[in-house]
Amino acid sequence: MTGAAPVIHVVDDDASFRNSIGRLLEASGYRVTLYESGEQFLRSPLCTDPGCILLDLRMAGLDGLQLQQRLSDVQTLLPVVFLTGHGDIPASVQAMKSGAEDFLVKPVSKAALLEAIERALRRYTELREQFDRIAQIRRRVDLLSPRERDVYLMFVRGRQNKQIAHELGKSVRTIKAQRQSIMQKLEVRSVAEAVSMAEKLGLLVATESNLVKPD
Repeated sequence: MTGAAPVIHVVDDDASFRNSIGRLLEASGYRVTLYESGEQFLRSPLCTDPGCILLDLRMAGLDGLQLQQRLSDVQTLLPVVFLTGHGDIPASVQAMKSGAEDFLVKPVSKAALLEAIERALRRYTELREQFDRIAQIRRRVDLLSPRERDVYLMFVRGRQNKQIAHELGKSVRTIKAQRQSIMQKLEVRSVAEAVSMAEKLGLLVATESNLVKPD
């Protein structure tokens, strides 16, 4: 990986293990931040650097699965690798269903640990690229005026210009001009591209009640 080394966030209430794994990871070329609890991790400033979370399962206070859920709620991009001395099948199944990248049981070999971390970092790269693509699409859609956004939501659902004009109380000529403006602002050349952008933003699940009413 190029640039600054990724950050591995180690969340474990065992101080001895936390410090030893931190030294191992630093010696392997990673930057490391250590947390003694899930609460401490959540209180810390959100790190935007590439990385992943190495998470214990059983901890006092907020346990690993609960922290994983909190992270899912805020849609963090950091993949989670569980590393625990108390692994069991139900816990591992729940962790993986909730999106964990891996579930390792202590003691774990250095090779297995580093392999899991590298998989998590590749996953981070994928998530980051996907996030950036969605953000770019959202910025383009945000350029639309309220009326243009309304027309956009209609034509990506398959409405024809005459239908849109009738529902919004506008002329077909006006709707054609607005569609041309929309396509320019979205930087697309086809309706299919415009529909794809709406799908990626989840706009097609919006209800008809979200549409602007006729003036």
